[in-house]
Amino acid sequence: MRMVDLIQKKREGGELSQNEIEYLIGEFVRGHIPDYQMAAFLMAVYFQHMTEAETFFLTRAMEYSGQVMDLSTIKGIKVDKHSTGGVGDKTTVILAPIVAACGVKVAKLSGRGLGHTGGTIDKLEAIPGFCTSLDFDQWVKQVNEIGIAVAGGNEQLVPADKKIYALRDVTATVEEVSLIASSIMSKKTGLRGRCLRSRRQGRIRRVYENLTGGSDFGRIDGEDRCPFREKGVRFLDQYGYASRKERG
Repeated sequence: MRMVDLIQKKREGGELSQNEIEYLIGEFVRGHIPDYQMAAFLMAVYFQHMTEAETFFLTRAMEYSGQVMDLSTIKGIKVDKHSTGGVGDKTTVILAPIVAACGVKVAKLSGRGLGHTGGTIDKLEAIPGFCTSLDFDQWVKQVNEIGIAVAGGNEQLVPADKKIYALRDVTATVEEVSLIASSIMSKKTGLRGRCLRSRRQGRIRRVYENLTGGSDFGRIDGEDRCPFREKGVRFLDQYGYASRKERG
């Protein structure tokens, strides 16, 4: 299998198989595929898009590019949240401490900036002495001790996303829905045993500036038939309840 053949196949609108996507992600993480070839692939995806099956296989390959972490050592209910955010990145820094103060453990992984936005991690690192580079054991210990930890990705958890995330930012491929969904969900499913609140602000964030894109992303991460539900992630609605299907 050759990376150039996969680039050409996607450039021409072909659908990649699970084996092809797993090869692509695995070899990229191991350093056998250079950045310039991955950048070419990302641009091909930007123009040709991915099917739901491709998006799922990409997410799973990214998830298993590192360690899949079990959060059973964190006592009580564990939650995370994802929102499309905006320039201010105000949701996490306000919401997470409030939820933790109510006795719910907030095990939060946040990202860096993409495009014109600054990420939550970038802003937190501007605070003198604030450390977001926690390994898994440190992260779990902090959640157990004070009820909240906000950290960035690392080499243990979803290293593929960390590398692809940086490339998307400098190759004008941020807005592609499949790449957005796989980036978000690989980090969420890589940590088992949490509830996830997903909030999409399609009219606010530039990467969801058209309603069709916002709807497509909602279809990928929000419906009861979403394949990510089998990965130990429980989705909550706007009132904090699991979906009707999950409640039984």
